[in-house]
Amino acid sequence: MKKFIKICTLSAGVYACSAYSAGDAIEARGDSMGGVGVVSANFLTAPFYNPAITAIYRRNDDAGMILPSAGLIYNDEFNMVDELKTAADLIKEAKGGDYSNISQLQTTLNALTGDNAKAELGGVVAFAIPNQYIALNVFGNAYAETFAEADIYNGANTGNSDTNTAVNAELSAVNAVSVAVTEVGISLAKYQTFLGQHLSFGVTPKIQRIYTYVYSANIESYDIKDVAKNSNGDTMFNMDAGMLWFRGPLRFGVAAMNLVSRDIATETITQTLTSSIDGTQSRTLNLSYSYEMRPLYTVGLGLVGDFASISVDYDLNEQERFTNFSDNTQMLRVGGELDIMRQLKLRAGYNKNLAYSNADDTYTAGLGIDFLNIVEFDLGVTYTNENAMGAFVNFLATY
Repeated sequence: MKKFIKICTLSAGVYACSAYSAGDAIEARGDSMGGVGVVSANFLTAPFYNPAITAIYRRNDDAGMILPSAGLIYNDEFNMVDELKTAADLIKEAKGGDYSNISQLQTTLNALTGDNAKAELGGVVAFAIPNQYIALNVFGNAYAETFAEADIYNGANTGNSDTNTAVNAELSAVNAVSVAVTEVGISLAKYQTFLGQHLSFGVTPKIQRIYTYVYSANIESYDIKDVAKNSNGDTMFNMDAGMLWFRGPLRFGVAAMNLVSRDIATETITQTLTSSIDGTQSRTLNLSYSYEMRPLYTVGLGLVGDFASISVDYDLNEQERFTNFSDNTQMLRVGGELDIMRQLKLRAGYNKNLAYSNADDTYTAGLGIDFLNIVEFDLGVTYTNENAMGAFVNFLATY
């Protein structure tokens, strides 16, 4: 739990100021089903997966709302948080003249080399009015994504190997970058039949406010609460679009999210680190990052019935995201739902990032509890490994 709190503070510090969504949404029902939604979303969650589903609803659905959905995911697969704490304690010993654990410090620095951690925090709200003319869903989506990496220095030259290790540790840093966006929009969709085929089409015009943050400090003094000090903001218009075809329970859909491309640059920060052990040793860091927002095209195929569903979503293109980090994504998602007497919904899913051959598999699960077919409470969890997991919650109401 302590590790969960430490790494989640990474995103929480940013999210307190703003939040982000770029084709991403944290939403408990879909996330507990592996993240699927291109064909399996409902008219309330449609804007976050496929706006065409805004027009697909039951006859007794007159209106609905999500107030709210929220979730958090963290990933520290390299155990970076614990290693940083160990390194900070050993650096203090060395600065005090105690070199008895200097070999452990070198081992810790070696382990930290190349380490990174990630945290995501987000939520959505939505109000939908389905109808046979132009179904609509007014929504807000917020999502923050933070990456931190260890920047281990190896250039000390004091003439003594133990002192070199201590100075290298002093001049090593933790670098963090965040992208955060709030967006509001309206999904408009229309169902129709054409040559005997059942189709729906939808579009989502939306306004996004995009922020980026960059932060760096040495291993001893870094404080994630300071991550929001160096920020840059931009407002832009964007658009999503989608299509759904279905015959009975069989569905096929295509979604195109964030059709307007944008490159978002962070502030450039410069800091000089100087060793207190050997005042002649120092280094200067110049940090800036770029985030690429590009269209994401996803296809979905599934069987969606009244009491059960199973579907697969596949991203047709790879997204690079931060150009200076190994955070590319191209997702394969599989998920299903079992509805028991319209009162209890059991969900499970799986997803994998195909952008990297060594990416771990992620498994998800969740449930939905329906109260009198009016209010629904959804809970979901995701698990990749003991250092990478998350949780989500939804509150929905339909009338």
